[in-house]
Amino acid sequence: MKQSPKKEWISWLKSILMAFIIVLICRNFLFSPVLVKGISMEPTFEDQNRVVISKISEIEAFDLIVFDSPISSDQHIKRVIGLPGDEIEIKEDILTINGTPYSEPYLEQNKEKLLFGEPLTGDFYLKVPEKSLFVLGDNRRKSMDSREYGVISEEAVLGEVKARIYPFGEIDWFQ
Repeated sequence: MKQSPKKEWISWLKSILMAFIIVLICRNFLFSPVLVKGISMEPTFEDQNRVVISKISEIEAFDLIVFDSPISSDQHIKRVIGLPGDEIEIKEDILTINGTPYSEPYLEQNKEKLLFGEPLTGDFYLKVPEKSLFVLGDNRRKSMDSREYGVISEEAVLGEVKARIYPFGEIDWFQ
């Protein structure tokens, strides 16, 4: 038996409405696309890259996150260097967290552009306050980050970057 055109139209409308509701729920509570603006994360991300963030991830050191800027209405993408309570020190471009030195292989391409003996990141020491994160851009010389505006609130975090989805030739998944 054939459905009437009115019933078929209602069936299609219900399906489209349900799909729309599912997309809204996913985008608001699970994951969301974000446009990268600026050069502060080069070479990891370039201006106009598009990434997908997970809104349910637990943030850890060295994660790439998107957060509401503490100094403007923009969203920033940076790398988490310090978690609440961490003691962060950078001396002669060597990152130390709680007394343990860490390598930062994502900085090598930017270090190659420096003159001999020129530092990429200035020396500093900081203890990260509770409910805060210390973030830095990978393009340390051209990044507005926690060195400029201080630590960010954990509540400002929108999500962790899970994938680059554009440009298509550079699609990549992050842990």
